Amino acid sequence: MAKITYIEHDGREHAVEVKPGLSVMEGAIRNNVPGIDADCGGACACATCHVYVDEAWREKTGKASAMEESMLDFAEEVEPNSRLSCQIRVSDALDGLIVRLPQSQH
Repeated sequence: MAKITYIEHDGREHAVEVKPGLSVMEGAIRNNVPGIDADCGGACACATCHVYVDEAWREKTGKASAMEESMLDFAEEVEPNSRLSCQIRVSDALDGLIVRLPQSQH
C-alpha cells in the first residue's frame, strides 16, 4: 500500500493508504476524499479529478499523455504541475505522494 496525501484547497489533509494498481483518483473516491468529483469514472473524458502534483513528485508521476493534456484544457486554474488523478497509477514508488486539490472541479 502506498500512502498518498490529498490536500484540499483550504489546507485540510487526508492521508490514506491506496493499493498499487489503482489510480490516485480511485484512491480518493474509495477513501471519501472530498474535492475529486470523477464525473467520468476515470476514463480521461472529463477534468473533474484535476490535482496539482507536489513538485517533489512530478518526475515520479510521469508526464501527461496527449489525451490527458487535451482534457486539462477543460480544467480551471491549470498549472505546470496539473494532472488528472485518474491517469496516475499508484505503485510502491509513489508511497508518500502529495497532491493538492483545486478550489473547484467545475
